[in-house]
Amino acid sequence: MNVSKFQTFVEIPKYSWQTGYSQKIIFMGSCFTENVGNRMETLKYDVDINPFGILYNPVSVAGGLRILLQHKEFRSEDLIFANGLWHSFSHHGRFSSANENEALELINSRIKSSADFLKNAGFLFITFGTAWIYKFKKTGQPVSNCHKIPAKEFERIRLNVDEIVDDYRELLTEIRKINPSLKVVFTVSPIRHWKDGAIENQRSKAVLLLAIDELINESGDDFCAYFPSYEIVMDELRDYRFYAEDMIHISDVAVEHIWEKFQSAMIDKESQQVAARVQKIVKAAGHKPIHKNTPEYNQFMLQMKNQIAEMESKYKHLNFAAEKTYFKTETDKTGQING
Repeated sequence: MNVSKFQTFVEIPKYSWQTGYSQKIIFMGSCFTENVGNRMETLKYDVDINPFGILYNPVSVAGGLRILLQHKEFRSEDLIFANGLWHSFSHHGRFSSANENEALELINSRIKSSADFLKNAGFLFITFGTAWIYKFKKTGQPVSNCHKIPAKEFERIRLNVDEIVDDYRELLTEIRKINPSLKVVFTVSPIRHWKDGAIENQRSKAVLLLAIDELINESGDDFCAYFPSYEIVMDELRDYRFYAEDMIHISDVAVEHIWEKFQSAMIDKESQQVAARVQKIVKAAGHKPIHKNTPEYNQFMLQMKNQIAEMESKYKHLNFAAEKTYFKTETDKTGQING
């Protein structure tokens, strides 16, 4: 670990492989996964983020991945009706609906697309948030979300290291059968599960860290790796100014810091350079100038359209559909004003 006068720095491992624009990347796990995944999506990387919604524990993530491997189709008997909505215990509430058929359509269409995505993905990033799981007492089924059903209906259990390792040893073998070239990167969310209490949160995180370490040692670093997002927050960002108002979730500044570390370590140099150009175009499309009916603004619009054409010609996988629509609309408007 590097140490300065006022801060400690976590050494990021030198990975033997990196991802980038040429690969499909799937993210599964806690909301920290969405922080990094959404950043990559904004930069036009080919990503699939949480096809079951936010999942916090290893059992739920493993269950989701097995559903994708099996191409499972959900039916009415796989849903539960509670609080005016149809829910799946395998999914986050974003897949719930007051209409049963609508819920099934949301769930099954996403499973189909994500199953195909996983089969062709180059990287799978998994973020564990907690070792605590909940089981629905009526069926014994581990649930990904309790959907505001009363707590008395569930049994709360903390996983141990061996349970996680045994489950993922089998799961990783299944994944390699359908996608032998896939790389798996584990992370542990730095967001504390404060409802568990300070002590239980730490024990939970310790279980996750030990389980991941054992899995990587067994699988080998040609297949699995660990990115130290948890350690970066705990050691480099040991200050409440890096947290949101609830003092639990991390701030945008902290997310940006982790992103920079992640990008430098996990993304190839060419993709980083492309991302810098993509970001300028995306920012330009979000810019709201005060005066649009000027020659300077028209020239700016033309420059952006030319840059998009150049980027799409060179990098076929980039999709600037939204930005092209925006710049075309703006150009048409200014043309009408000037005409």
